[in-house]
Amino acid sequence: MNQSPVICWFRRDLRVHDHAALYHALKSGHPVIPVFIFDTDILDHLPRTDRRVEFIHSCIAELKHALQAKGSDLLVRTGSARTLIPQLAQQLNAHAVYCNRDYEPGAIARDAGVADQLAAHGANLHSFKDQVIFEQREILTGQSKMYSVFTPYKRAWLKAVTPFHVKPYPVQRYIGALSPREPEPMPSLADIGFCETNLRELGVKPGTEGAEALWADFLDRMPDYHVARDFPGKKGVSYLSVHLRFGTVSIRELAGYALQHQDEGSQTWLSELIWRDFYQQILWHRPDVVEHAFKPEYDALPFPNDPALFKAWCDGQTGYPIVDAAMRQLNRTGFMHNRLRMIAASFLVKDLLIDWRWGERYFAEHLIDFDLSANNGGWQWAASTGCDAQPYFRIFNPVSQSEKFDPDGRFIRRYVPELALLHEADIHAPWLAKPLNLKAKGIELGRDYPLPVVDHATQRELALALFKR
Repeated sequence: MNQSPVICWFRRDLRVHDHAALYHALKSGHPVIPVFIFDTDILDHLPRTDRRVEFIHSCIAELKHALQAKGSDLLVRTGSARTLIPQLAQQLNAHAVYCNRDYEPGAIARDAGVADQLAAHGANLHSFKDQVIFEQREILTGQSKMYSVFTPYKRAWLKAVTPFHVKPYPVQRYIGALSPREPEPMPSLADIGFCETNLRELGVKPGTEGAEALWADFLDRMPDYHVARDFPGKKGVSYLSVHLRFGTVSIRELAGYALQHQDEGSQTWLSELIWRDFYQQILWHRPDVVEHAFKPEYDALPFPNDPALFKAWCDGQTGYPIVDAAMRQLNRTGFMHNRLRMIAASFLVKDLLIDWRWGERYFAEHLIDFDLSANNGGWQWAASTGCDAQPYFRIFNPVSQSEKFDPDGRFIRRYVPELALLHEADIHAPWLAKPLNLKAKGIELGRDYPLPVVDHATQRELALALFKR
C-alpha cells in the first residue's frame, strides 16, 4: 500500500456504513485518516444552547468510538473548516481529501475555497453523491431543464431509479485501509462553547444507534403511514428527519426498502423521500431561493410584518390552539410535526400577514432537523411563492385543520395544558365556546389563554387582496 495518506472529511454523513466518500477513500489504496471539523464559520452564529450541536457532538462521540474499534480514530478539530482542512492535509502529508457533496450555496462556496487551497499545495478534493438518490442535473425535463413541479419530477425519478441507485457501499470490505492511530481525546461540548440542552430529557437518541432504533420501530408502522402521518397526536411519522439531516442513516437504505414494498404506506413514505431530492435539486439549480421567492412576482409582497403578531406566533400565544400547540412543541423539543409545519406557516403568512422569510428563519434557528432545502421549500410552498406551491387563494383555516387532524384535541391538550379540561367541541376554537362551558372549567380567555390575535375570515380577505395586488 502506498503510504501517502488521504483524508476522509465527515460532514453531514456521521456513520461508518454505506458511506460513499469513505468507500472511495478506502478503495484508493492509501491509508485513510478520518476527520471532523466543528466549523466555527457555522457555530459562531448559533445560540449556545442549540440542540443540533449537542446532537452532532454525541454523534461524533459514537463515530469516534466506532473508528477506534477498527484500530483507527477520528481527528476532531474546532475552527474554520475552510482553513483547517488544507492545513491538516499539509500537516498529515495527505495528497487528497474525500468528502460527500453538499448542495447548500454556503457549503458549495466553502468546498470551492478548500479545493483551491488544496490545489495550491498539490492536493485534490474528491466529492461524491451520498445524501440523495439523484442530484444536480441527474433528473431533467425533456428540454434538459430542472423540474419545478413535483409530480412530473416524481414520475421521472421513479422511471430512472434502479437497484444500483440504492445499493449500499460495501465499506466493511475495505475497512482495513483505515490509518492505524492512537486514540486522542475529543473536545467536550463546553470546549467548543456550547451547553447541554434537554435532548436526554426528550429521549432523543443520537448516532446510528438512535437511527437504527427509530427505523426498526417505524418498519412495523410504515404500512399505515399514509393514514397516520397527518395526525400529530398519533405516532404516525418516522421521526428520522434529524438522522437523515446528519447522515446517521443512509438514504439508500430507506429508499431501497420503500421501493421493494408496494403497499400504500410504503409508497407514501417513498414520496416524502423523493420530495427531499426534489427540494435539493431546486436549491442546487436556484440558489437564489435562499433569500428570494422562487416566483419573482411574489418577491416583494408588501407584508405589514407586525412585530407583536410575530412574537405571539413565536411564543405560541396567538389564541388559535393548534397553532400555539405547534409552536410550543417546536420551542420545547426542536421538532414539529409536518402537518403542523404547514398549518403554522400558513397562519403566519396568510393570517398574520408576515413575510415567510421571518418564519423560515425562526424554524431554521429552532428545528433540530433543519435542512435548508426542505425548510425553504416548505415555507415557500405554504406562502405560495415557491415552485409547485399551494395557490395563494387556498388558505388553511386553522380551526378546521385542528378539527380534522387533532379531532379529540389530544395534541392540543399536551402542549396547551391550560385548555386540557375543555370538551372536544370547544378546544379547537375556545372563543366560540359558551361562556358557561369555559366558566365550568375555570378558564377565562384573556387571562388563562389569549383571545385570538386576529380574525381568520378578515385576515383571509386581506391576504387575498395582498397577493392579488
